[in-house]
This record gives sequence, C-alpha cells and structure tokens, in this order.
Amino acid sequence: LRCGHEGFRGNSVVTIFATRLLKLREANGEVEIPIRIHTPEREQPGVWGCRYDVGLRGSVLRRLGGSIQAILVALLMIGAEIYSSDYHKSGHLFWREPGKGYGFPVVPTLRDLLQGDDAKYL
Repeated sequence: LRCGHEGFRGNSVVTIFATRLLKLREANGEVEIPIRIHTPEREQPGVWGCRYDVGLRGSVLRRLGGSIQAILVALLMIGAEIYSSDYHKSGHLFWREPGKGYGFPVVPTLRDLLQGDDAKYL
C-alpha cells in the first residue's frame, strides 16, 4: 500500500491513508482498479470511522464505525469485497502477478478463498 495522498471532498480536505492499484485483464488490455483507504475520522467520543473505496463497482465510499480498530476492519472488508467479486472469480484480477493474491486479509470464514501469497502469509 502506498501512503499519504490528499484530495478534496466538498469543502474539506480528504487524506488518503493508503492506496493499492490492482489490475484487471480485459480483451483490449489492462484496467487499473484503485483501492483507497482514508485516514480514520473521529465520529464521536470513543468512536472512529474509516472510509474506504474499492474501485471494482465504481467509487463507493463506506463508513465503518467502531474504535481504533477501524483500519483493521476496513482492510478485512476490502479483502472480503475483492475475494467475493466476480472479477476475482474470473481469474482476471491481480495485484503483482495473477494468482499471487492481493495483499488484503479476510475474516476466518473466507480464508478458503485466499490464493497465492495471501493463502500462505495472511
């Protein structure tokens, strides 16, 4: 994951905490699929949210509640979205090399979906 990028949302600055570019093989070449994790935001005392964007189905931002584990929950949600996507099932989605994984963890009930290095190390 790459770290540290700022952009704008409305009138406020949006800080991207980390990004990763996956690639999707299509008939006419490769398309980049951006994954973005925003810096956690304090929702209310003791409650934090972490927005993330998985560019598989367009850019949809999701807000997760919880405590300081908001980043971990975001990583697990990203892993679940990627591994349960039709793009993964097609075998045409990859990060560094096809079949090597994407570098995102998943919850234990989805571990059987992991491939390559993800299955070995996550």
